[in-house]
Amino acid sequence: MKLAYYIKDFRLESDPGVLGLLSELRAAGFEAEPATCPEELDGSVGMLLSFGGDGTYLSAAAIARKAGLPVLGVNFGRLGFLSENRPEDVVAALLHKDYSIQNRGMVKTWGWDGCTEPEYALNEICVLRRGAAMLGIDVEVDSRPLPTYWADGLLVATSSGSTAYSLSAGGPICLPESRVLIVSPVAPHNLNVRPLVVPDTADIRISFRSRDSLVRLTADNRSFDIASDAVLHACAVPESLQRVVLGGSNFIEALRTRLLWGDDVRNVSK
Repeated sequence: MKLAYYIKDFRLESDPGVLGLLSELRAAGFEAEPATCPEELDGSVGMLLSFGGDGTYLSAAAIARKAGLPVLGVNFGRLGFLSENRPEDVVAALLHKDYSIQNRGMVKTWGWDGCTEPEYALNEICVLRRGAAMLGIDVEVDSRPLPTYWADGLLVATSSGSTAYSLSAGGPICLPESRVLIVSPVAPHNLNVRPLVVPDTADIRISFRSRDSLVRLTADNRSFDIASDAVLHACAVPESLQRVVLGGSNFIEALRTRLLWGDDVRNVSK
């Protein structure tokens, strides 16, 4: 199989671990060439490998989606929740085809001036205040208005993104195969608002009440400034990313080992 790999942090290009993995892949009969954009990935490439942490994986996922390729995260970063695989496990798994491909949903948004095509995100899209004043955010779900959120911002997360920004904003953890979106305010001033889980068939409309002329929009690790009078639309894009999962991967185990879920002295096995 011909492989491509993506590196966001140029310092990893000379990292002994990365160079060692590339050497092992080639010794096992795989071709492996660097890629930085979808245009560099022709029809002969069978998989994109992401070398780095979770931020690198998000960038690689954007490339893989456009190229229609599965993406495998190899952890050379810190947390490694998306880039969950140890470098030493990769070659044997690929050689013996000990992996599966999961189709993960994404979320897309559009509707601001200068928007020529939607922005896609694996984890979440988020709107945030640009100035010191609180942001009023009006949301409609399938044309049904929610109470106005007064907050620093608002995010719309996928089930994959439930363990990312949404988690720190108080959102629920969802199994990755859950077909939902999570609407969560960021630092709300309303004491009685909570994150809302909606089906992935929902159409979400977002507008603003702001003293500032600009609002910050983020899509995973990409950010833009948009006019505060913009009206955004967001919706799920089911099964739009092919995620390579090595044998033995387990979401619940990842919660325990990486996010320390249930870490309690009373839970230690006797």
